[in-house]
Amino acid sequence: MPQIHFLDVTNRDGVQTARTGLSKFGKTMVNFYLGRLGVAQSEIGFPFLFHEVPYIRAQTALEQAGAFGGLRLSGWCRAVAADVERSAALGLKHYNLSISTSDQMLRNKFRGRLDRPALIRETVEAVRTAKAAGAQTVGVNAEDGSRTDDGFLIEFAIAAREAGADRLRYCDTIGGDTPGRIGERFAKLAGTVGMPVETHCHNDLGMAVANSLAGAFGDLDAGQDAWINTCVNGIGERSGNADLVSCILALRHGFGVPDGAEIGDRLDLTWARRFAWWASYAFGQPLPNHQPGVGPNAFAHESGIHADGALKDHRNYELYDDEELGPFPHDRHTRAGRIVLTGEYGGLAGFRHVFDDLGVEVTDEQLTFKLVQLCNAATGRPLTDDELRLIAACPNELALLYPGLLTR
Repeated sequence: MPQIHFLDVTNRDGVQTARTGLSKFGKTMVNFYLGRLGVAQSEIGFPFLFHEVPYIRAQTALEQAGAFGGLRLSGWCRAVAADVERSAALGLKHYNLSISTSDQMLRNKFRGRLDRPALIRETVEAVRTAKAAGAQTVGVNAEDGSRTDDGFLIEFAIAAREAGADRLRYCDTIGGDTPGRIGERFAKLAGTVGMPVETHCHNDLGMAVANSLAGAFGDLDAGQDAWINTCVNGIGERSGNADLVSCILALRHGFGVPDGAEIGDRLDLTWARRFAWWASYAFGQPLPNHQPGVGPNAFAHESGIHADGALKDHRNYELYDDEELGPFPHDRHTRAGRIVLTGEYGGLAGFRHVFDDLGVEVTDEQLTFKLVQLCNAATGRPLTDDELRLIAACPNELALLYPGLLTR
């Protein structure tokens, strides 16, 4: 039976959010949390960019060490063979290759450099290059797919599939789709092309989550697996992308979810609050009070009717249980009063005190101490308990983030 999977793009689309940023160590933590949540795949970045290379090498080493559980790591490239060739040496086994497909983009972005036949030729060459380099899965990304006509989307997808592509990513790049429309398009595309169509929905009209579910159901109607692209806390370009936790909650608790709409990932939402609050802290983006599931007010009641009903039985006014989302973080660096922290300018006494207090065994003190200093310098903020635990658990792999700086 077809299943629904999650492919999170926080480390590719989310980090492009305007007026914010994330260090390479921060991107590593995104993969850590996605692995704890049980998400199938993380699009970890741009492997053809020089400044991503140490980070990509560290991620593949951490993956092999089991730091991310069963999370698969994938890279995003332009549908250009040269980009794929530069990326292939880094050990990634999964790729998404992107090109714009709408007439709007052909006319006003490419401005005559590409026409439809040339666009298909470039995509086919890039897919073949990735497969020849040993890629296990390749998705092709139809940027502005929601403004691309059905006929050309089908032609584009079939050509990519015949070259070896495994999925088509349909991008509602400007966020203009609606649930009924996208559901019908996905059912037609997936049924005609014979491979899964990924949802990649932006939130310009506030419908990214609804559109993502509708598209996924279209895949299932066509007998294909569904892949939903998400970002933590719904961050991303302009008004953001489909929120990861909201999509999961909607599938688990939404009314009218089709029978057989089974999530194929072993998701553990007890990590949801830790991830959401860490991301808010790391990105410097306040978490809205009303954020579904993880916001401060998600289970708060004040009005008389609501408070009375919730006190009698919380199910009167709550769709799902508070406990499902896991505990809120209470990290050392948030404690009031006397506290000793460790970081960029800390010494060994403070370092040892912090890890003793966390109950964490440090197996390589010299390397871990230097990594704490470097990671704190990179983030520019106090390190969280989970960050410190990962540094202590995987110092050799994380050292790859900082080539040439960690000599013993």
